[in-house]
Amino acid sequence: MKSNNLDFTPDEFRRLLGRNADLIERYFSNQEEKKAYHAFPQPEVAGWFDEPLPEYGMDPDEVLDLVKERVLETATNNVGPYMYAYVMAGGTQVSILAEQLAATVNQNVGKWHLAPAMTEMEKRVVQWGSDLVGYGESVAGVLLSGGSAANLAGLTVARNLFFAKHNIREKGLFGIPPFTVYASQEVHSCVDKSLQVLGIGTRQLRKIATDEHYRMDPDALRDQVEKDKHEGFTPFCIVGTAGTVNTGAIDPLDILADIAEQYGMWYHIDGAYGVLAAALEELKPYYKGLERANSLALDFHKWLYQPFEAGCLMVKDWETLNQAYFKQADYLDTSLEDQRRLDFNEHYFQLSRSAKALKIWMSLKTYGAARMRNMIQKDIDLTHYLAEKVQESPDFELIATSHLAIVGFRYTGGIFEEEKIERMNRRLVPALEDDGRIFITGTKLKGKFALRACLINHRMQTHTLDYMLYVIGDVAQYVSDVVEE
Repeated sequence: MKSNNLDFTPDEFRRLLGRNADLIERYFSNQEEKKAYHAFPQPEVAGWFDEPLPEYGMDPDEVLDLVKERVLETATNNVGPYMYAYVMAGGTQVSILAEQLAATVNQNVGKWHLAPAMTEMEKRVVQWGSDLVGYGESVAGVLLSGGSAANLAGLTVARNLFFAKHNIREKGLFGIPPFTVYASQEVHSCVDKSLQVLGIGTRQLRKIATDEHYRMDPDALRDQVEKDKHEGFTPFCIVGTAGTVNTGAIDPLDILADIAEQYGMWYHIDGAYGVLAAALEELKPYYKGLERANSLALDFHKWLYQPFEAGCLMVKDWETLNQAYFKQADYLDTSLEDQRRLDFNEHYFQLSRSAKALKIWMSLKTYGAARMRNMIQKDIDLTHYLAEKVQESPDFELIATSHLAIVGFRYTGGIFEEEKIERMNRRLVPALEDDGRIFITGTKLKGKFALRACLINHRMQTHTLDYMLYVIGDVAQYVSDVVEE
C-alpha cells in the first residue's frame, strides 16, 4: 500500500478483488444446506466488535478473514430459500456486480453534473417501474431507502402542495385548522411514523375498518370523512394500500380514488410490498385505480428482487416534486448550467444520494421484464401451493391468504383448545429462531396469533416449502411438551 494515499498497488487490489469474489461465490453455494438464522446471544455478537478505535491498520486479508467469520458465516440468510419472515427478497447476483461498480465510481446523484449517467439512468428506472405497474406513461420520481422513506416523502409532497395556499413550507402547521388522514386498519406502521415526523400527529389518522379480506371498507371511509367534516376537520389525504404487509390485501383502489376526488383530497398509495405484482396481467384488475393516485410508494428491493436499498416514490410530474422540495442555495446555483439537466436535490430532501439505479437498470437489462414477471408469478404459485398444503394437513390451520404472496397459518398438531393453540404458536416463533433452520415470524390476524410466511424469493421451490412445514412440525414436538405443562 502506498504511503501517500489509501490505494493498493494494482496487483494487490486485483488479488483482493479476487478474494472478495471468492467469498461472495462461497456465500451463494449450497444455499439449501445453510441455516436461515444463527442464534447467537446479543452480548456475544456485541463482544465481537467491542474494541477501541484502531489507531493502526491491519493486513486486509486479516480484515477479510474477520468479515468472513463474524459477518458472512453468522448472517441472517436473507438470500436463501428458508427466509419467510417480514418481506425479504433474495437479491440478484447481477445487482452484486452493480453495487461493486456503483461503489467504484462513488457518485453523488444529487446534482446532474456530479453523476450525469446515473441521473439519467435513475429517471429511466423510475419510468420503467411505472411502465411495469401501469402508473403512467410519463412520470417523475426518486429512488430512496425503502417503503418507509417513500411513504414519508409522498405524504410530505401531499402536505406541502395541499396546503401551499397556507404557505406551509414557511409557516409550518401553526394556525392551520386541523386536518385528517385516512388509511385502513392494516396500514403499515410507517404511515403513523410519517405523520409524527410531519407534525400532523397520529391523533389525526383515521384507521378505517376492513372487510373479511382485510381491505379498507369504502362505506366506513365515507362515513368517517363526513363525520370529520361535520366536526370541523379538513379531510386531507387517503392512503390506499396495494398489498398489506400482514396479508397481502389490496384495498379497492379505484373506489378510494373516487372518494378522494369527491372530497378534493390527496390520494397516496402505499405499494411498497405488493404493487409490482400489478405487472402480472391476471392481477391487473385488482389494481384498477392505481393510475389515479397523486403519489405512489414502491420498493424495488421487494418484488424486483433487488438488494437493499431500493425504494421509490412516484408522482405525476417533476414540477410536483420541485414545488414540494426546492430550496435556493448559492452553492447549488444552476443559472450557469444547461437548464435541461435535472438535479435531484431540487426534487427531494437529500443532497447526498447514492447511485441506487444502477443495480435496478442492470437487472432489468439482464433479465428483462418478462423474466421478472415469471418470477413474481412463481412466488404467487408457490403461495397457493403452501396454502393448499396447510389446508390438507391435520396439523395446520389456514388463517389468511391473498392474491399476493403471504400466507397466515397456525400449527395445531392435534390441539383443540384455543388457548393452547395460541400459546403453542407464540412459543414456536422464538423456538424456531433458536433452531435456525428456517426463519419465520408471527402476527395478529382477526385477534388470533398466527405464523406469517412471505414468499418473495426467486430461490424458493415447492420442496423448500415442504421443508418449512416439516421443520415447524419438528420443533413443535418439543414446544408442545412445555405447552401441555
